[in-house]
Amino acid sequence: MKEDFYDILGVSKGATAAEIKKAYRKKAIEFHPDKNPGDAKAEEMFKKAAEAYEVLGDADKRAKYDQYGHAAFDNGGFGGGGMNMDDIFSQFGDIFGGAFGGGFGGFGGFGGGQRRVKGSNLRIRVKLTLDEIANGVEKKIKVKRKMQAAGVTYKTCTTCNGTGQVTKITNTILGRMQTATACNTCGGAGQMIDKKPSDADAQGLKVQEETVSIKIPPGVEEGMQLKVSGKGNEAPGNGIPGDLLVAIESVEHDTLKREGDNLHYDLYISFSEAVLGCSKEIDAVGGKVRIKLEPGIQSGKILRLRGKGVQSINGYGKGDLLVHVNVWTPKELNREQKEFFERMQNDDNFEPKPEKSDKSFFEKVKDMFS
Repeated sequence: MKEDFYDILGVSKGATAAEIKKAYRKKAIEFHPDKNPGDAKAEEMFKKAAEAYEVLGDADKRAKYDQYGHAAFDNGGFGGGGMNMDDIFSQFGDIFGGAFGGGFGGFGGFGGGQRRVKGSNLRIRVKLTLDEIANGVEKKIKVKRKMQAAGVTYKTCTTCNGTGQVTKITNTILGRMQTATACNTCGGAGQMIDKKPSDADAQGLKVQEETVSIKIPPGVEEGMQLKVSGKGNEAPGNGIPGDLLVAIESVEHDTLKREGDNLHYDLYISFSEAVLGCSKEIDAVGGKVRIKLEPGIQSGKILRLRGKGVQSINGYGKGDLLVHVNVWTPKELNREQKEFFERMQNDDNFEPKPEKSDKSFFEKVKDMFS
């Protein structure tokens, strides 16, 4: 099983945001690639710590992780997973502070102060039917995103000479102080556009349409957000593409109502069907199912079809389908029908005689949620 994010950082589940950040910085410095050159195990720990901090360092992601565990980030998830060094240094490099000379060291192309710019994220909404939510689905969506135009070439930045940094010397009362900042001309990338086609923007990017495949796990809910890494807008040069953020929107089902992992169905039967018993076909995920109602069934009875609900997003089985039986009372009767019920009105067999096993509505509701 995947290691718990709190255990990776060595903090408790009640840790504050400051404590989590401090714990991550300690781990990042301990396993930093500059401090452990060629050590694959240290590199893996460095990535694990960054993945844990990406989730626990974000209030929304942390709340989802606390609720759903690692399942919230599987199959595209909400972030985390599969982080590479470029992602880590781009997102969290500032946390290392001056532990490695105020820069990113010589790892992954970050030596000499260069940095890789990350493209902006894109956000879309995807509508899902109840069947798609219950079983999971792969959607192919056309997305318009900024991508590097064909024919774009780059050259060494003339301002910083490819270092990505410019040095500034300031005279203070303590003497001359030298500071290095990212180059404003190239944004710290160390290169600038040499040639580009006329239909590209100033960064050499062009809006193009691409079909993106999105794997949506079963059990997602309205408002959840999934992330498809690297499918946002591209960045100029050798920058890191942004991400595609997918907001989930559920399409209301005609007869089934969802509550957590359970589904609810209102079944209406006639008085004669309640007295004599019957067989009914009802809606369920994936198609129809047939159920049998025993003679004398009471209005308000709740039938539980186990495992006929929605797959849990944390992977722990499926919910149930709860069928609420409602006996329909006719509002208009012909003379013959009215005479029949008038004769039955004083019949002892038609007198209500609830048994202790016939629970009240509130007891049924209580049982349903227990």
